[in-house]
Amino acid sequence: MSKKRNNAKVNEFEGTFLADGKLCTKNMIPGKRVYDEFLYNSKHGELRSWDPRRSKPAAAIYKGLHHFPLKKGMKVLYLGVASGTTCSHFSDLVEKEGIIYGIEISDRVLREILTIAKERGNIVPILADARMPEEFPWIEDVDLVYADIAIKDQSEVLIRNCKKFLKPGGFAMIAIKSRSIDVTKRPTDVYKE
Repeated sequence: MSKKRNNAKVNEFEGTFLADGKLCTKNMIPGKRVYDEFLYNSKHGELRSWDPRRSKPAAAIYKGLHHFPLKKGMKVLYLGVASGTTCSHFSDLVEKEGIIYGIEISDRVLREILTIAKERGNIVPILADARMPEEFPWIEDVDLVYADIAIKDQSEVLIRNCKKFLKPGGFAMIAIKSRSIDVTKRPTDVYKE
């Protein structure tokens, strides 16, 4: 997608913008795309569109999320970092002063984020099982634990990691995948439970 000149507006959450009606983050590495996102030149610097079809936090913001705590300088534990699409936008938001520890169980998927991590410098990809935080005890206390893992006990895994790594007063966020919890129930029924 080509670069566009745009008069972007600051969005309600720190570090996010609206350009041509699209949610954006300020690109940490101007001129560089992570996926097929749009790039916009604006008075705020170069912005990257944040696709709600490829990122659950972006979709939640579009749907009216009331609180999004991610800010510049934060330390984040990201459970289920995968190939790094959402993580790259988190990287934009925490900027060079912050850091993201990205846990991924699949070595094949984790390889995809290695280049992104090297270029950005604030993402630490870790091959480990999020269900076993004792596998990565060296991680420092974090401001935010974000879980996007496709397992039935994902809420318990989030809680276990929060108990081990989350600072007092920190935040936890979870992307609930209803089909990972129970494929026999309608998603609305799973969310109600």
